[in-house]
Amino acid sequence: MAILKVIEVLANSDSSWEDATNKAVEQASKSVKNIRSVYVNEQSAQVKDGKVSEYRVNVKITFEVK
Repeated sequence: MAILKVIEVLANSDSSWEDATNKAVEQASKSVKNIRSVYVNEQSAQVKDGKVSEYRVNVKITFEVK
């Protein structure tokens, strides 16, 4: 039986929600090992001059505790 833990991570990107999600996983993997999955909990965007200027995600990252 595996023991899994979930952490919440906020990340942003100038290009897309997908890129923001990738950045969240990449940053978390620097200190968290055995990442199993990522769940995009929330998406938002900042608007400047009538255009999206920043994409933001709130993700839940699941990893195995050994």
